Amino acid sequence: MKAKKIMLAFSAIVLCLSFILALGASAEEQTARTVKTDAETAAELGLLLGDGNGVNETYLAKKSNRMQAAIISLRLQGLLDEAMAYTGTGNFSDANKVSKTNQAILAYLKNHPELGWSGIGNGKFDPLAGISSKQLYKVLLEIAGYKSEKNFLYAETETFAGEKGLQQIAGTASLTNAHIATALVEALNVATSGGTSLFAELQERGVIAETAALPDDQIRLAKSDKVGTYFTDQNGRALYFFTKDAEDPNSCQGQCLVNWPVFYAENLQIPGQLNPDDFSVLTRSDGTKQTAYKGWPLYYFVKDAAAGDTLGEAVGGVWFVAKSDYAVMLGTSVELGNYLTDDQGRTLYYFDKDTPQTSVCEGTCLANWPAYEAAGASAISTLPASDIGSITRPDGSKQTTYKGYPLYYFVKDTKRGDILGQNVNDVWFVVDPAKFTGTTAPQVKTYRIDIKEFSFGTEPLTVEAGSQIIFTNFDDMKHNAVALDGAFETPLLAKGESFTIKLDKAGTYNYYCEPHAKFMTGQIIVK
Repeated sequence: MKAKKIMLAFSAIVLCLSFILALGASAEEQTARTVKTDAETAAELGLLLGDGNGVNETYLAKKSNRMQAAIISLRLQGLLDEAMAYTGTGNFSDANKVSKTNQAILAYLKNHPELGWSGIGNGKFDPLAGISSKQLYKVLLEIAGYKSEKNFLYAETETFAGEKGLQQIAGTASLTNAHIATALVEALNVATSGGTSLFAELQERGVIAETAALPDDQIRLAKSDKVGTYFTDQNGRALYFFTKDAEDPNSCQGQCLVNWPVFYAENLQIPGQLNPDDFSVLTRSDGTKQTAYKGWPLYYFVKDAAAGDTLGEAVGGVWFVAKSDYAVMLGTSVELGNYLTDDQGRTLYYFDKDTPQTSVCEGTCLANWPAYEAAGASAISTLPASDIGSITRPDGSKQTTYKGYPLYYFVKDTKRGDILGQNVNDVWFVVDPAKFTGTTAPQVKTYRIDIKEFSFGTEPLTVEAGSQIIFTNFDDMKHNAVALDGAFETPLLAKGESFTIKLDKAGTYNYYCEPHAKFMTGQIIVK
């Protein structure tokens, strides 16, 4: 028996690995392309130097501070070398928090108040304090020739910055070095008060080499109350996905291409938080090239007349703004119509034997039908965000749900557009969101315990034997539920996560939350 279990486990691993490798190899035809992140460009231009190991992932993930912002300000003005060599007297009282070189820089700023770094009051600079997007945009605007309290009020910094084309990191309270990189590259296109671009001025100052060039083609991130954060080109024009491309990336032809022109960039500049490997170039059936993201070809909409327009959103139920963080997307099949996919267009399925918040697919079943866990959180605008959820499986892993029902891949679907899992054994089906109302499996009596404000509720829960109880955490803090007699134990649940238990034996079950055992207790009475 033990040997049989080992063989089954090994087979499951092999099947899952084969599935992953097949998906990794399945992509539309690609051609060579150059994709650079803001961090790479900022480093190449000498705007961001990094630490001893350069501008790497570890450096980019670090929090930025006022000292770093001041150094960047001086570097962009061509004054950093002078500041580092400064030997004048007088300094901020907390200059000893930084290195000797940075102490010289602080002394330089203290003795050059015209540069705008007067400190925080009481003779202090607070060099290691974090910096916000508003503070960094103020610095960049002043470098471009726009003075705070003269050209704009500090309270309105981000509004004014947006008018000048600075918006990629707006609203960020605590910046990382990756944010700094994005803002620096974004600022290079800003028109200065003198009428030239900041990029051209920095070349004149000798900060950027005369031979350097800024990529013409960029993907930027824009935000709107209507659609959230979405992709645009360098001019702010929205980019879109087409659901029919999940089955065939050449689905848009003829008049469709007139209304939805393709987006293509030979050399592409992208925000630092995006992965260059997610971008590819599709050679269309007519020989033209098109940039794709996670396998989705990118398009414009002809009726979007200005930056910020998203008139193409949800047109025909098949066009949606391009995003990096869709939890699920929509594919359209000639045979089956609309169906749910992952963010890369791979088909998702439901299991007709599942019940709400519960997966009964285990072992070999799970090897053939891997559980889907979404990396992103955005829903397309035609799907209520509340329909997308998550359960915690018995092994502690997470699985994304639609209307409470678990979602799966099929191991034999090796590329985008494959729907080989449809109707397998009359229990596996694609999910048409317009038609899906649930499975045909007998519904077990279900009760819910909502964890809110560090409480399981004020009254004991009385249920029938064989019922399932769904614990869902609504707090920002993680919680779990552990029976005193060991009858059940949920994993720690983050906000929005659920876990289902089933109690078949009559009795009284007292339970508690491990991290908050002193005051978070509950009781379930099973009749």
